Amino acid sequence: MQKQTNEEQDWVQMVDSIGNFLAPSMAKDHPNLPVKSAEGCYYYGVDGREYLDFTSGIAVENVGHRHPKVVQAIKDSADHLVHGPSGVIIYESILKLAAELQKVLPPNLDNFFFANSGTEAIEGALKLAKYVTKRPYVVSFTGCFHGRSIGALSVTTSKSKYRKHLQPSWLAYQLPYALPEYLPEGEDPDVYFAGKLERDTKELFSHQVDPEEVACMIIEPILGEGGYIIPPASWLKKIREICDRHGILLIFDEVQTGFGRTGNWFAAQTFDVIPDIMAVAKGIGAGLPLSATIASKELMDQWPLGAHGTTFGGNPIACSAALASLEIIKEEKLLENAQEMGAYAMAKLLEMKEESPIVRDVRGVGLMIGIELGDPKTGIASGEVVMEVLDKCLADGVLFYLCGNSGEVIRMIPPLTITKDQIDKGIDVLKTAIQSVSN
Repeated sequence: MQKQTNEEQDWVQMVDSIGNFLAPSMAKDHPNLPVKSAEGCYYYGVDGREYLDFTSGIAVENVGHRHPKVVQAIKDSADHLVHGPSGVIIYESILKLAAELQKVLPPNLDNFFFANSGTEAIEGALKLAKYVTKRPYVVSFTGCFHGRSIGALSVTTSKSKYRKHLQPSWLAYQLPYALPEYLPEGEDPDVYFAGKLERDTKELFSHQVDPEEVACMIIEPILGEGGYIIPPASWLKKIREICDRHGILLIFDEVQTGFGRTGNWFAAQTFDVIPDIMAVAKGIGAGLPLSATIASKELMDQWPLGAHGTTFGGNPIACSAALASLEIIKEEKLLENAQEMGAYAMAKLLEMKEESPIVRDVRGVGLMIGIELGDPKTGIASGEVVMEVLDKCLADGVLFYLCGNSGEVIRMIPPLTITKDQIDKGIDVLKTAIQSVSN
């Protein structure tokens, strides 16, 4: 025990002496938990405690932290090649990854530009759409998060603070997302939102931008950072229909929803809607920086050498880790586990909702679940209450994360390897924390 106390003291001293060298925008997120290792569904803190991770490193560690097959793939790859750059040289792991990825993607999404981050994948998708169509404008949807670089920021609207003091470089127009708060009482969401989208789009195209000048529509098929909102499939199908009607390319941002998170390989398959371009990242690299802009060969062939580029994209070690991750998802039947464990968690959370006045909503698909909390006195959605609950959960050894415009939603995104016992423990801790805050 004394050793752990010394370790904690050393850590505090290091933070005090070195921590100020890190930008606050990088190093001050919640909860800034000091850890020394991770394994499976757990972080291990410098305090000697075990923390059950219901964040997956923000939807990255879909196969669990440091899966032995991923670690071995990284070691084996490092024995041969550490850096590309792709194009200057070509190597086995990037070729194999492209071949394996197209097997799990929707039809015709079979050509890849590999990069490093979700934001880079979005930048590539937007550039591809504008280059191929020769059209200048983009339409996005309010509440979606697509990244923080200047191009991606043009279509990011999950929080206004991300744009504060910045002027996004591309002109983009926004349409409303299918938010439950917009649904009139007694209306069928499948019918209402499809009709509303038709009306909203007609107004946009009549008064602000001609559809013949719109290169693409970009959307998160499930709202991620904006609050874990699951839209009706009919609404996404209507977007597809409108794009087809006007020759507009449809981009799905599957950075957070991809690689089994929804119980299918991708949300496109969950909703049975196929985009023209897809952006993926997070879960693809099993913890290593990797992303991809994906489209058909027909589209990619119109994007010539020099129109886009990368130095580090498609890193050989990251590609090897991604290949191992794909194998693990198949061999361990993690898609099926995401469906089963997601349904199990939802049932327990909905039961909790009935018992707690501060749980405003529980929504999810697969292991992508949001729990919206409200103020115990007013019932109004509250980020302050969420933070209080998160802190209590952390004190009891379970790590959750937040989302929503004002941080009013707890997101539950554990590794796809999660078990019933681990779900039981996590939700029991969450329930206790919510009861404590409610009283």
